[in-house]
Amino acid sequence: MSSSLDKLKALTSRLEDKLEQKDKVKPVVSPVKEVVKSVEVKPVQQPVSKPVKELRISNDTVRDENNIRVKQLYEKLKIFEKSADFNNIFIYKAMNLSGIGLKEDDFGQVREGKYIQIIAITYEPDKNGKKKAKNISLGYFGKAETLETTLKNEIIEFVLRWRYEKAFQNVEHYKDLIAKVETP
Repeated sequence: MSSSLDKLKALTSRLEDKLEQKDKVKPVVSPVKEVVKSVEVKPVQQPVSKPVKELRISNDTVRDENNIRVKQLYEKLKIFEKSADFNNIFIYKAMNLSGIGLKEDDFGQVREGKYIQIIAITYEPDKNGKKKAKNISLGYFGKAETLETTLKNEIIEFVLRWRYEKAFQNVEHYKDLIAKVETP
């Protein structure tokens, strides 16, 4: 038993000696800048559900892709028959559909007994000089009951993409105005 006690005392003494030596030795601390320089940064590899290209899409890319699709639909739906120049379709103040719902509660629903048309809205002065709304049919597609689902979806897509481009144009207009205010 005394040998176990002696061993325990010897062990305790060595531990105390080592703790004292550790306290006497001051750790060498590099300045923070040097530590940061020496740290190697490794990219963390995580599963990505979408390609990186999609995550870094700029507004210009989205706008360009939207314009390409609007032009494709412009040709496919034969809007050029009523408005020969593609760029002129953006002079209209608004665009709507008759015969198909675009509101949240009736989105995409055809209205029985109605005719499907793409309607462009412009404001023109009347004989007294007052601005008056004028509706212009850009496309007529027949009765709602006879409309194919694919054609219906393309008509809706055209109007929504036109509105999207119009929104980009409005944002651009306001950016220009803000730049005028910021620059003396």
